[in-house]
Amino acid sequence: MPQYLSPGVYVEEVPSSSAPIAGVGTSTAGFIGEVAAAVTMPEQPGKLDAQSNPVPYTVVAAGQPQLITSWLAFKNSFGDIQAGNNTLAHAVYGFFNNGGTRCWITRVADVDSATQVTNALADFAAIDEIAIVAAPGARSIAVQGAILDHCENSGDRFAIIDGQRTTTLTPAAIKGGDATATPPTNPLRNSNYGAIYWPWIAVFDPASNATIFQPPSGHLAGIYARVDTLRGVHKAPANEVIRGSVGLENLLSRADQDGLNPAGINVIRSFDGTVTVWGARTIGGDANGEWKYVPVRRLFLFLRESIDEGTRWAVFEPNDRALWAKITRNVTAFLTNVWRSGALFGATPAEAFYVKCDDETNPPEVRDLGQVITEIGVAVVKPAEFVIFRISQWAGPGQ
Repeated sequence: MPQYLSPGVYVEEVPSSSAPIAGVGTSTAGFIGEVAAAVTMPEQPGKLDAQSNPVPYTVVAAGQPQLITSWLAFKNSFGDIQAGNNTLAHAVYGFFNNGGTRCWITRVADVDSATQVTNALADFAAIDEIAIVAAPGARSIAVQGAILDHCENSGDRFAIIDGQRTTTLTPAAIKGGDATATPPTNPLRNSNYGAIYWPWIAVFDPASNATIFQPPSGHLAGIYARVDTLRGVHKAPANEVIRGSVGLENLLSRADQDGLNPAGINVIRSFDGTVTVWGARTIGGDANGEWKYVPVRRLFLFLRESIDEGTRWAVFEPNDRALWAKITRNVTAFLTNVWRSGALFGATPAEAFYVKCDDETNPPEVRDLGQVITEIGVAVVKPAEFVIFRISQWAGPGQ
């Protein structure tokens, strides 16, 4: 307490005991991909060696996460599209072309090496801003499973998985299962912390001057970022055109998709030549219950991380009713803004969510453990996956 010894007016600056909760970012991607050590690197503008020869950039070392904020920055760090940097380069180009703005990239020698990818994921764990994780072109079930494990353990990020290249239109085949193999292989497990997309997309390859097929995960990460920016994380990243794609490796009909969508295989389809994302389910689909939709899971990741980061001021504060009121006020203000963005269902905030932090949630036995418990309930808006119109003949008014 300050001492006041002489009569007078004292004006003091008092720091706020709480701070508004700000929404965390949801669209920064973490990519793991193959880049050969011998790739050709672009020349550094205006830089010459002792013999007046142009000096090229140096490729980023393997296993070292690099923040990339533009396609030019990627080329200067990992090289242009070429042999030895084909899949990752196309994926990152597709990311920026479809609306992505920030990504972290770790270079590995083999994207299907579980050891190398696991080490890269361990580095990603320390980069808090990463919200989307992908290893473009990885088809190893062990690698894809490690990415799902990473997202589930972190609790604040979402995986985008590439489906297998196959002509067998079953969820098991697209998820990597093969009952005819010796020994039989098991498909990728279900998870509501990731989504799988299929088939691979066709893009123009400037290195070969031809159209080639590439995994869609990099382009999808860009679409996630684009939709997050334009509409919000609660909007499904579906019914969206994949910029830069000129075709598909497999063309599917509605009947074909009928056998895949319930299992959480997000199909990419072509409508009049326009390549469009036509699914928004987590891996497992109906089996995931209330978490079967991508935007629902990602919205909760956003809410959890935002509230976690925005209420750290409360740690070690006196656990009394004044603290409970501050927590209630801050969380309510945050969720009111989320509701106004269209992410929560209800005509009023009272219909959309509730926040409860009081004597009932914090009895003496809870306070004695050093805990303060707040209950939060939200009514999420789910995607209109099936738009149904019922049409019948009508005789007209008065009939």
